[in-house]
Amino acid sequence: KPRNFHTQICINYRHIQCSSSSPFTEKNSVERYQRENWVYPVISQFSLSQSQDHSSQSSSSPPPRSESRREHDIDLQIPELKKLLEVLREKRGPNVDDSSGVGNVFLVGTGPGDPDLLTLKALKIIQSADLLLYDRLVSNDVLDLVGDNARLLYVGKTAGYHSRTQEEIHQLLLSFAEAGANVVRLKGGDPLIFGRGGEEMDFLQQKGIQVKVVPGITAASGISAELGIPLTHRGIATSVRYLTGHSRNGGTDPLYVAENAADPDCTLVVYMGLATLPALAQKLVQHGLPSDTPAVAVERGTTAQQRLVFAKLEDLADKIKCTGLVSPTLIIIGKVVTLSPLWMQSCEGPTELVEAQ
Repeated sequence: KPRNFHTQICINYRHIQCSSSSPFTEKNSVERYQRENWVYPVISQFSLSQSQDHSSQSSSSPPPRSESRREHDIDLQIPELKKLLEVLREKRGPNVDDSSGVGNVFLVGTGPGDPDLLTLKALKIIQSADLLLYDRLVSNDVLDLVGDNARLLYVGKTAGYHSRTQEEIHQLLLSFAEAGANVVRLKGGDPLIFGRGGEEMDFLQQKGIQVKVVPGITAASGISAELGIPLTHRGIATSVRYLTGHSRNGGTDPLYVAENAADPDCTLVVYMGLATLPALAQKLVQHGLPSDTPAVAVERGTTAQQRLVFAKLEDLADKIKCTGLVSPTLIIIGKVVTLSPLWMQSCEGPTELVEAQ
């Protein structure tokens, strides 16, 4: 008997409004500024007042943070970090060996969104951290588990808005670790699967900073399990392949993999693939993958706001556009999709929307 799902299944694929409340940190959310008020108290108060009531602005309110001001953020953060470290060292007492003066960096995966999928090791680390730099796809429910004395700083990226460049994130991690903090870099999913954790680890190790990696349940595993889809299954799928829909600036087009990925006995999982799915699906079919291959797109997987669309590969992009799925959306392509107990529901009757509680 299938487990209970917190999901909406689009059957006839008519437009359904997305939930206005995101389980993740959006760039201008109230939660973000509340978490960062330790380092930007004036800006945070202004941003909160803007979010809550645009008409309540006073003439003395400072202007919102602009792109030019963003460049000075690191300089503003370091003094606050040093003050925090002094307080933490006093609380630890004189028996703690801080002779090296250099902290550690932990790259911690938090899973696809459901806080129950957080590992015990990850929970212990985030509850004992001095400072946490977190991405957009770390869910609010996970952030609620952070220790009371920790400081959080948002370094997330979305299309068209990067609160920090990757190079700036590298420098933040280095500066904080050199100041003696135990720094946690929180990432959605697994830090070493399309999370750029390898780049951060390589940079810090070259600077002499010790880096420890705590794996997380990657979205492919967590979401497929939530839907009852085995990524491999004897006689149906002998392998699984993870693809990215994005490439680095100036990098090779991610669609080049289509020729080798068009294997009907392989399950394909596409991360960050909303924008490139139409072209990817076309190329997969051109290289021999049947156009009626079952597929599913899952928005905000494993969270209470999860929505999904089942379709044949040739129809999936149109169904996604019709239903208005947004990032983050994971796409699973392969015959194993039909093994989900929700697949049959998606094929039944004229029901417009099925909501499983």
